[in-house]
Amino acid sequence: MQMHRPKLLSGKVGTMAEQFDNGIPADRLTDAQWRKASYSNAIGNCVEVAPLASGEIAMRNSRFPTGPALIYTQAEMAAFLAGAKDGEFDDVLR
Repeated sequence: MQMHRPKLLSGKVGTMAEQFDNGIPADRLTDAQWRKASYSNAIGNCVEVAPLASGEIAMRNSRFPTGPALIYTQAEMAAFLAGAKDGEFDDVLR
């Protein structure tokens, strides 16, 4: 899976489309409705995702809600989730 690097168009600010880059401060995604897995705990060991109006998906670390958000296409996120479901990343958990 490759990270989506081009500038992405999403959301309207006045009459201009705003461009979102990977690593955008998450608090700039003002319309994002962040979600985390029900398996997450209350002390912030969570990854949160939010669908964007443009169709991309933003991901951030819940411990740093204003920190960087990574932006992925639907195809990139689908590939990652399929790999995770198949256990491709189980070895990174110790």
